Amino acid sequence: VKITRTAADAQAQVADLRRRLLSAVDKRAMFEQLARQHSDCSSAKRGGDLGVFKRGKMAAPFELAAFNLEIGELS
Repeated sequence: VKITRTAADAQAQVADLRRRLLSAVDKRAMFEQLARQHSDCSSAKRGGDLGVFKRGKMAAPFELAAFNLEIGELS
């Protein structure tokens, strides 16, 4: 992992991205745009779409959050 910013800078960037997403009229389109621009995950080229996955396939903290969300809910 290459660290490119301070924790405070990273938190500020996340807060800005969250603000932009929540203020967008079309949240899905905005999420896809932000994922393509800012994600370092291979899903970036798919607009952040992780596809279908079962329990036990992702990191535990991510799974805990993902499987406890309501449909359409944002964490």
